[in-house]
Amino acid sequence: MPVIEIVKDLDRHALIVVTEYAASPAHLWQLWSDPRKLEKWWGPPGYPATVTRYELHPGGEVRYHMTSPEGERYHGGWRVLAVEPDAHLQVEDFFADADGNEDTSMPAGMMDVSITSIDDGTTRMVIESTHPDAESLQKVLDMGMEEGIRAAAGQIDDLLAEIAG
Repeated sequence: MPVIEIVKDLDRHALIVVTEYAASPAHLWQLWSDPRKLEKWWGPPGYPATVTRYELHPGGEVRYHMTSPEGERYHGGWRVLAVEPDAHLQVEDFFADADGNEDTSMPAGMMDVSITSIDDGTTRMVIESTHPDAESLQKVLDMGMEEGIRAAAGQIDDLLAEIAG
């Protein structure tokens, strides 16, 4: 299983997901840098993502929605703060309405992704989501964020096999 650890740091209002894959950092980065590949894993199984705006550079925005098996759409977006290909991505992560506008009634947070090569030939990816307060963190946890990211990360091995193949 790619997820090796999930830490709920309540003092920092953070959820930290540590994963490892038998792939290079460059291959893992493709899952973030190519919107068609991002769509294949950004969302738990049964809730495919559709990227509708994709500007992966500081100051850019990414907009997407996930579609439930019943056809309901759940919209979200990122304001891109930092991009270091093959190594790091930092975004403001938010829920959105059907027009792509931020839904301020829902908790927003910061997502920091780091990708590092490990000596044994694997690559570690750490996704840290921090929220402004404990209440916001608890709300996204209650919505299934932990289970969702675990399931989403579980789809990555198959995509990496396609890239390397």
